[in-house]
Amino acid sequence: MHIIRFKMAALICLGFLLVACSSGSVKRIDVDKEVALSDKWNDIDSKLVAEEMMNDMLTFPWFREFQFKHAGNPTVIVQTIRNKSHDHIPVDTFINDIKRSLLRLGKVDFVVSGEERNAIRTEREDQELNALAGTNAQFGLEHGAGFALSGSINSIVDSNGDQRVSFYQVDLKLIDMTTNKEVWNGQKKIKKLADKGFF
Repeated sequence: MHIIRFKMAALICLGFLLVACSSGSVKRIDVDKEVALSDKWNDIDSKLVAEEMMNDMLTFPWFREFQFKHAGNPTVIVQTIRNKSHDHIPVDTFINDIKRSLLRLGKVDFVVSGEERNAIRTEREDQELNALAGTNAQFGLEHGAGFALSGSINSIVDSNGDQRVSFYQVDLKLIDMTTNKEVWNGQKKIKKLADKGFF
């Protein structure tokens, strides 16, 4: 009898918990609006850092020199951008923000990474065997990269119990793959102050 009463009480409590947890609401908001729920790296940080750093990259002498000597855009491959910060940062999202900011300007071309290239080559081979003649992509017309972009994201956290400062530093560099010269080195810093309750 006691066991039945205990089970019924547990079910009632569970019901109250489910109702309490489902009483919140969700609404759609503008993706460009920052919603800072904490001092962690967020989507706005990723977008703003990418845009600012890529604009800076195009102001360095390497870009003017390339335009003077060559027709067309310089071709870049993104190598490794490492997250060395305390935070979980989706680096792929940051890389895509970098690519989008440059492609939007129409001043730099990108080639895909080695893994993606191999997948495309496999698809091209499949098309060579199975696609209607004249409709398949041709071999031997790939564009090589003249420049390689790489870097890291680091952070420092300082806290006194009531407040916390999170400092992020993004370092990127562009290497001329012909000469191995570092033609651009960019740095962007972000500092965020959070009160107790937000961390």
